[in-house]
Amino acid sequence: MNKHNLNNWKKFSNYLWFNDELNIWIDISKINFNDEDFEAINQKFVNVFNALDELENGAIANIDENRQVGHYWLRNSSIAPNHILKNKIDNEISSIKEFGKEILEGNILNSKDQKYTDVLWIGIGGSGLGPLLIIDSLKRSSVGLNFSFIDNIDPFLIKEKLIELNDKLSSTLFVIVSKSGGTPEPRIAMDIIRKNVEEIGINWSSQAIAITMSGSKLYQKASEEDWLRIFDLPDWVGGRTSITSSVGLLPLVFINENIDNFLKGASKMDEISRSKQIKNNPAALLAASWYFSGEGFGKRDMVVLPYRDRLQVFSKYLQQLVMESLGKKLDRSGNIVHQGISVFGNKGSTDQHAYVQQLRDGLDNFFCTFIESLDMPDDLNNFDLEDPKSYLSGFLQGTRSALSKEGRQSVTITISKFNTFTLGAIIALFERAVSFYAELVDINAYDQPGVEAGKKAAADIISIQQKIKFLFEKNDFLTIEKINKSLENSDPESIFLILRQMCFNNKNFNIEGDWSIPESLKIRKL
Repeated sequence: MNKHNLNNWKKFSNYLWFNDELNIWIDISKINFNDEDFEAINQKFVNVFNALDELENGAIANIDENRQVGHYWLRNSSIAPNHILKNKIDNEISSIKEFGKEILEGNILNSKDQKYTDVLWIGIGGSGLGPLLIIDSLKRSSVGLNFSFIDNIDPFLIKEKLIELNDKLSSTLFVIVSKSGGTPEPRIAMDIIRKNVEEIGINWSSQAIAITMSGSKLYQKASEEDWLRIFDLPDWVGGRTSITSSVGLLPLVFINENIDNFLKGASKMDEISRSKQIKNNPAALLAASWYFSGEGFGKRDMVVLPYRDRLQVFSKYLQQLVMESLGKKLDRSGNIVHQGISVFGNKGSTDQHAYVQQLRDGLDNFFCTFIESLDMPDDLNNFDLEDPKSYLSGFLQGTRSALSKEGRQSVTITISKFNTFTLGAIIALFERAVSFYAELVDINAYDQPGVEAGKKAAADIISIQQKIKFLFEKNDFLTIEKINKSLENSDPESIFLILRQMCFNNKNFNIEGDWSIPESLKIRKL
């Protein structure tokens, strides 16, 4: 063995993490760091571990909203700050299990005394991505209820789901997820779906389920109208970490998967990741690899490459978890730092034919996260044919090696068998790695000022839309100049964009002028 290979082998052996309860390996040896770098980051982790202890013990973490962050309590209620909270978590899990069982066994039927066949899930962000990951990765075609998702208010998507369900709407459960109950997207989608199903004689309330915070607008509505069920989304759980709450557990029971195994996987990863020794702590190792790769400033994007089709959604899931948590302008002292790690991904071996060329020979502004699973269906290869699992593994190792030879960095996560337990474990792994990394770079992972600013800006535009609609009721015709004079502190560009959306290809408006010359437009409502 030459010196280069020997050094690589020593680093691989020294920094390979494995746990025989989880049956998961993590290899960070292809990240650029040496023993001295690792020793230096050990000192940083002293404060990091203390911060995570405080978080789990109930410290206020979301300063903007004065909230605790307690998604860790959801999978191990015994560490919740008090017995009242522990009992509430336990009771909620029991309620979800019982309800799922009643639905699948046909003890709860629709108004026609039929079993439910489908779920239409309406939620945005983590309220949609978490359930989508659950269904895409664990759903077996013949088991449990079928799922459709509305995670965007694209009118064509909403229409498509109505057409797809059509004659199954009477046997469909409508699940609306909105923590505050005031988020426009799920509310608008819900109103449209509700209007359509009520038009064909379906009683909405008897088939509707709310997942929301106690006392929210949605909670009040569902209570007053006696919806089928209301499940809790605690104020101390953010959307991007809600997958071990009712948001993820309800889909699990509806496809007849084991909630306890999912929670045990997450809880076990939490437990192991409380080790104060970095080499024994998988989440700390992962966070350290992000820190080394991006030099503590997120200088490299994360390319997520799962070599299992069932994990294709995982890169989307991680986009929200990582980018919303770590993409921050200010550190805790108010200094401008522009921290964050951008995430994108494909799947192996599709990526062999998509963008490995760029990863190997293009701009070196990324690190890869390979995810593989060693299992295979027992009855697939009964013939004397080439083994697809071996080829898939060969593609992964080949890509990893080709990138490494060009100095491109990577992390490899290997799972012995993909199931509900290991899915829970890898979700918790990344959740905790996000927390550790945020502490390393001194930012708050649990506020989202950028998201709130975006929501406010959108609300401002929607307000202007309403004002323009009102102006059309009072005027024979409107121009951008006329609207701008009527609306104080408005932006002519925003007015043009609103008019284009509202009036272009709309037979209710007569347009004079040229859309390429905004000042020439004169618009009449017919």
